[in-house]
Amino acid sequence: MVFAHGFGCDQTVWNRVVPAFEKEYRIVLFDYTGSGRSDKTLFSKDRYSSLDGYALDLVEIADELNLSHVIFVGHSVSSMIGAIASILRPQLMDRLIMIGPSPHYMNDGDYKGGFEREDINELLDMMELNYKEWAKYLAPVVMKNEERPELAANFERTLCENDPVIARRFAEVTFTSDLRDRLADVSVPTLILQTREDAISPIEVGEYVHEHIKDSAFVLMNAKGHNPHISDPEETIQVIRDYLNGGVK
Repeated sequence: MVFAHGFGCDQTVWNRVVPAFEKEYRIVLFDYTGSGRSDKTLFSKDRYSSLDGYALDLVEIADELNLSHVIFVGHSVSSMIGAIASILRPQLMDRLIMIGPSPHYMNDGDYKGGFEREDINELLDMMELNYKEWAKYLAPVVMKNEERPELAANFERTLCENDPVIARRFAEVTFTSDLRDRLADVSVPTLILQTREDAISPIEVGEYVHEHIKDSAFVLMNAKGHNPHISDPEETIQVIRDYLNGGVK
């Protein structure tokens, strides 16, 4: 099982999920270039000007570790990075598990991505002007679960551990990408985990992904917010287990 973190995070976000699968699977965790403890000197504006660069990294990791029959678990933007990798190398993966996926974060006609272009511009400007204030603002919006403020506080600390320049670049690529026309090319069986009250990837977006990936299953979780693997790891584990055991169609 390969676990891939979302924007602004690192591999430690899986700390409460991974132990449930260690006895049954070989576990692979990593930080994207520019995130976590990765070598930030390797970050290239050209390579990472689109999500394809991150997908190539994923394929290279699989090749380096001689991986096959991968169950890929990707959160947020990593869902789409995994989708691209599965298109590039369909024989690599047995399953795609997407948590809070979005092929396009901006509203476009009948498509409701959740943000207007002006919202994205303001977000990017805030990151550039005052990264720490941006993190303080974003963390509770993403986490929800207001009755557990420690979740937002911990997530804010995670965001603040990033290099602000690289994080802004990753954010721009993430929030301006449009992969809607590539969903039909995904041939790997896919599970979509959708939470309630997700300010980043609304329910309509999860349903859109489900409708456009032909061999996919959709589960609306009880969890709230964009990070159920952090806020509700037990439910996240159970849904993944049910799917891998054939209990989710």
